[in-house]
Amino acid sequence: MNRTLDVATSFAGTLVSLGGGLGIGSLSVGPLGARPEKPLELYEFEACPFCRKVREALTALDLDAVIYPCPKDGPRYREEIRRRGGKAQFPYLVDPNTGKEMYESDAIVRYLAEQYGTGRVPFGLSLGPITNLVSTSTSLWRLSHGRLYRAARAPEKPLELYSFELSPYCRIVREALCELEIPYLLHNVGKGSPRRDAFVARAGKMQVPWLHDPNTDRSLYESADIVAYLNATYAA
Repeated sequence: MNRTLDVATSFAGTLVSLGGGLGIGSLSVGPLGARPEKPLELYEFEACPFCRKVREALTALDLDAVIYPCPKDGPRYREEIRRRGGKAQFPYLVDPNTGKEMYESDAIVRYLAEQYGTGRVPFGLSLGPITNLVSTSTSLWRLSHGRLYRAARAPEKPLELYSFELSPYCRIVREALCELEIPYLLHNVGKGSPRRDAFVARAGKMQVPWLHDPNTDRSLYESADIVAYLNATYAA
């Protein structure tokens, strides 16, 4: 896709979410509760509107998660979910801190709010059918992205991505990671995140997306550069 059109459609998806109120839960960090000792684990795919709701909650609650992308026809993690839960349904959350594993986006969001927030689901994620409609509308702008597997080799170690859910540039990078089925540790640094200072100390400035690949010791800003790197390094 032409780069200008690619960015424009990603921005359009962001504007749809903001217009529907979902941005309340995906741009800014809300009141926080206990912090998990270990990162959560989320099996999902970028284009899924129900997965998006969970990623919104992760940003709002300032939570890290190891993302195991499950694009359609992906050979690895979809089969793992069938083994663990009995069906290839997404999102699927694993919390190694409590031993909890679960399907269903609304149940996951409630669990995260109760376990790691104040118990109150972020407003934009509590609107039932309206939330689902807006999340689905966001996906329509990027219908051909973050959905289908592209042949790729698996990295030895998961990558790291600093991101927040509604950033249109971060979305482009997450879509590429999903299509290549590359696992990564997602660090959410939404507006108001208490971890932004630590990120700036590590990366040098407050700009996302920022990708670090421990397999090659490469670190990159700029979504176009990151996608080009992922394709050159991991795509078959």
